[in-house]
Amino acid sequence: MPDSAVLSFPAGLPTRIEDASAWYGPAMAARSDWIETLSSAELDELAFASEPWMDERFDLAALTKEKFLLRTLADRLAATLDELLNGRGFVLWRGLPVEQWGRRRSAVAFYGLGAHLGNAISQNAHGHVLGHVRDMGLSSDDPNVRIYQTHERQTFHTDSADLVGLLCLQTARSGGASALVSSATLYNEMRARRPELAECLFEPLATDRRGEVPAGAKPYFEIPVFNWHIPSPASGGGSGHGGQLSAIYQRQYIDSAQRFADAPRLSARQVEALDLLDALTNDPALHFTMELRRGDMQFVHNHALLHDRTAFVDWPEPARRRHLLRLWLAPESARELPAVFAQRYGELTLGRRGGVPSADGRLRAALD
Repeated sequence: MPDSAVLSFPAGLPTRIEDASAWYGPAMAARSDWIETLSSAELDELAFASEPWMDERFDLAALTKEKFLLRTLADRLAATLDELLNGRGFVLWRGLPVEQWGRRRSAVAFYGLGAHLGNAISQNAHGHVLGHVRDMGLSSDDPNVRIYQTHERQTFHTDSADLVGLLCLQTARSGGASALVSSATLYNEMRARRPELAECLFEPLATDRRGEVPAGAKPYFEIPVFNWHIPSPASGGGSGHGGQLSAIYQRQYIDSAQRFADAPRLSARQVEALDLLDALTNDPALHFTMELRRGDMQFVHNHALLHDRTAFVDWPEPARRRHLLRLWLAPESARELPAVFAQRYGELTLGRRGGVPSADGRLRAALD
């Protein structure tokens, strides 16, 4: 191991991050304060707010927080947003009656509730702001396929948004569990065990865009896995130690970016660092899993957590197959991000950043 004195970490980065986002899976799994259950009065409010949007001629992409009033739920949603951005980094809302309400009312309620956490952004080149996570019979061996379109395990990763929300409409026959791990805990463990490998995860790495390439951009972006940023005074500052650690990661896409001749080659040391990171994400002493029930809505802060989905076996009947709706959300109160994130996020303006640019500039919220 190299002498730690010769290692070069970003200025101000502590050797160990101690805040609410630096948790360990077993301790978190033993708690239940991350579960929020909708009351009957709150469900009534959601149903009432959804009613104007039940006409199929109305595109949900036009729905905003101001057009979806939730006076009863407002304080709890504000607390949820604070917990996501400044606390543990995830919250599970439970109790949406998807079987009773059907797909449209459930989708409207999910979209409207999400609008109180952030602005919905495009998830692909088609401009879809309401994503559908289901097995489309595809394989990640195709470099233009994104893994959520398959039944395969996703492995721990981040999405290209500040927040990701999921609504479970249908569960799989078996598998498909959701797993979460703290990015700060991963950094802490790597820094303690192999600081020289932790250091090189602050170096730019090529990550495959998987065929969704903005005009004029390379088919990959080059952003470090770990990014340390000290916010400007105008943004309100960072956490207690003066800065914020933000992660961006998808190992399969880092590996597949090597197919491009002009992409920087991974060094042996970088591969070793990525292998250690993967081993840590898969360590049950660090992560934990949860089973999403029908009607569960999970929200995750992408900069503070990595998430995973285990492989699953689906039902043979089409109507019963695993189906989740997904939102990528950009809160106006989110943290500042380092300038390098512009390669992936485009503009870094709060409330608008992230996602995949729509090819024609239009946003769509299709229910199918």
